[in-house]
Amino acid sequence: MLDLEVVPERSLGNEQWEFALGMPLAQAISILQKHCRIIKNVQVLYSEQMPLSHDLILNLTQDGIKLLFDACNQRLKVIEVYDLSKVKLKYCGVHFNSQSIAPTIEQIDQSFGATHPGVYNAAEQLFHLNFRGLSFSFQLDSWSEAPKYEPNFAHGLASLQIPHGATVKRMYIYSGNNLQETKAPVMPLACYLGNVYAESVEVLRDGAGPLGLKLRLLTAGCGPGVLADTKVRAVERNIYFGDSCQDVLSALGSPHKVFYKSEDKMKIHSPSPHKQVPSKCNDYFFNYYILGVDILFDSTTHLVKKFVLHTNYPGHYNFNIYHRCDFKIPLIIKKVSNNYVLNFCTQWDQIQELLGHPMEKPVVLHRSSSANNTNPFGSTFCFGLQRMIFEVCDWVTLYFTFLFRMYIQYYVLYLLN
Repeated sequence: MLDLEVVPERSLGNEQWEFALGMPLAQAISILQKHCRIIKNVQVLYSEQMPLSHDLILNLTQDGIKLLFDACNQRLKVIEVYDLSKVKLKYCGVHFNSQSIAPTIEQIDQSFGATHPGVYNAAEQLFHLNFRGLSFSFQLDSWSEAPKYEPNFAHGLASLQIPHGATVKRMYIYSGNNLQETKAPVMPLACYLGNVYAESVEVLRDGAGPLGLKLRLLTAGCGPGVLADTKVRAVERNIYFGDSCQDVLSALGSPHKVFYKSEDKMKIHSPSPHKQVPSKCNDYFFNYYILGVDILFDSTTHLVKKFVLHTNYPGHYNFNIYHRCDFKIPLIIKKVSNNYVLNFCTQWDQIQELLGHPMEKPVVLHRSSSANNTNPFGSTFCFGLQRMIFEVCDWVTLYFTFLFRMYIQYYVLYLLN
């Protein structure tokens, strides 16, 4: 049984690890993987129909804990303990829930002190007591009518007409005063760990097409001295098609991994003279997992020839390998007066309305590992428009044959020769 410290409006954890509000999804999964012998039976829950409208949830079924991540920025928004019998909880080093201590209304009053009057939900038959950044829900099955409150709250929570011995059914940790309106806070300093994160990625372009990327980067805890750890610094870096490896390394630092392409599966779609020419050496990627960006270099010239921007949608073969890239791609549309900006929320049918339908049929891309040829998530479809390739997934299949409502899964920007 886990023994965890509750810090209102901040975190739930122990001396070895903690789930902090605002932390990225990948960091939470990394904690679960590192402590897989202690934390078992983890479920990933998400909406296939509306992946951007419903929270992404990590459900720790063995421990009765849910981690709710914001669907857009994929940072931790709410920590819910829905089964207090499976975990020990303490506040300021003192347990208020364990095998020997029941989380009754009297125990919560003793551990946390008085609060504002609670709210009764008749539909759920739950009584909610709210502190700043912390809420408790009490099960009131024995009541046949809504609770009534005494006007005098001088005696703490016990002065409210809540049955003695009522126990906590759920506990929530969040940011702010309102659980229903809470949002994922900014990423805490403890989550940086010297890493560099991309606040935003903007595609630079002219009238002909994309030219490169403008990245706004955030970092903390990587400078000399103690004072440097308490400040987040922002820098901007530009990467262009045709930049050398040295230019990219100087701007972004060392990649997390260098991947050499063993084969080019898209080569068969090239003009006939090119597809028959064997390559003497392989192109290679710089993989920046935390930035959500891949950069492809030509094996002969060692210059940038492609960018890949990852949206990290759940249900994709590469889910959780990359952080979500918050990119913006300006489009020049002649038929409208205002320019349009694409981002990871843009749907494929919206892009087709703006840019028109592709002239050629999509390329079907099926990913699988060398050890396992099966891909449980199915194939994706690659469409080419305006020197960009859009890889999309069929999140919702409509009633008509071959008619899909698709979300953008990747953006790949090509520099045409």
